Amino acid sequence: MSITKKVSVLAVGLGMVGTLAACGSSSDDAGGGGSGDSRTVTLVSHDSWAASKDVIAAFEKQSGYKVKVLEDGDAGQAVNKAILTKDNPQGDVFFGVDNTLLSRALDNGLFQPYEAKGSDQVRPEYRADQDKHRVTPVDSGDICVNYDKAYFTQHGLTPPKSFDDLIKPEYKDLLVTENAGSSSPGLGFLLGTAAQYGDEGWEGYWKKLEANGVKVVDSWEQAYNEEFSGSAGGKKAKGDRPLVVSYASSPPVEVVYADPQPDTAPTGVADGTCFRQVEYAGLLSNAKNPEGGKALLDFLLSKSFQEDMPLNMFVYPVREGAQVPEVFSKFGPQAKDPQTLDPAKIADNRDQWVKSWTSLVLK
Repeated sequence: MSITKKVSVLAVGLGMVGTLAACGSSSDDAGGGGSGDSRTVTLVSHDSWAASKDVIAAFEKQSGYKVKVLEDGDAGQAVNKAILTKDNPQGDVFFGVDNTLLSRALDNGLFQPYEAKGSDQVRPEYRADQDKHRVTPVDSGDICVNYDKAYFTQHGLTPPKSFDDLIKPEYKDLLVTENAGSSSPGLGFLLGTAAQYGDEGWEGYWKKLEANGVKVVDSWEQAYNEEFSGSAGGKKAKGDRPLVVSYASSPPVEVVYADPQPDTAPTGVADGTCFRQVEYAGLLSNAKNPEGGKALLDFLLSKSFQEDMPLNMFVYPVREGAQVPEVFSKFGPQAKDPQTLDPAKIADNRDQWVKSWTSLVLK
């Protein structure tokens, strides 16, 4: 969600490149949405797209469309490029704009209206743009601080549980987070603090967090797979930060792709630091194959795709009744009370919050 490169990069750290290469479904030799090939439907996404080959194959057989996937960098980069190319889009459907960036996409006319089949099955809390139906909710997840269990056991420390805990002296120089101006989880973490402490309090909180030694890096990949001591990649890179801004669904990745699989996840989640993300897809304005795009949006809400997502993109379905695999729910349960912000609030304040955050933290 934009869970940028989360699954693929974690898999690299865990030696699972081949497995995930098999999960992504695309037709490299098929024409894209811009080719005029009416039997090919092109999905443009950030780099975290992944789906089981048999699930995609079933859609292709049922619909008669061949799916081509264009992965276009992290979420912010992909959204910005899609906006710049909206008059001559790269594809038919865009997947991966989340609630932190939704207003930017809508205000720039990125999508045309379409109410996907199955929209009535989407949980009410995930619905958006209900008057125009320009986007379809696809998945949800939580941005949260993860911790290295072994570190805290070895040092006789209790892991932090809340935003307030992170500024306590015992956690000095332990946290790494991402740049809120360039990273989706970094932005989500900033929005979580804005929701927690309000317009008048979040900047003071960040001053305290900075004084307590928070480290800021450019990307999730760098934070999680290089700086964080609890991940497989971080261990290889000799990372020395036992706290990292990542996802509530990161612990099950460390279990699923380990060989042998451990009985418990080596990492945990500070539940009081979570911010809820929702990812959307939409039919691109000026799509060359709008009928194929509509069929693909219907598919993204189908029970088969919704149940396929958890162990491919490590996100939660938004469809009522969609089942989640036990290994996923066991090690990566959704936060019970995550921070949220109204999309209009994000739209009104996001750019100024990022600007102020940058002057405070990256000075």
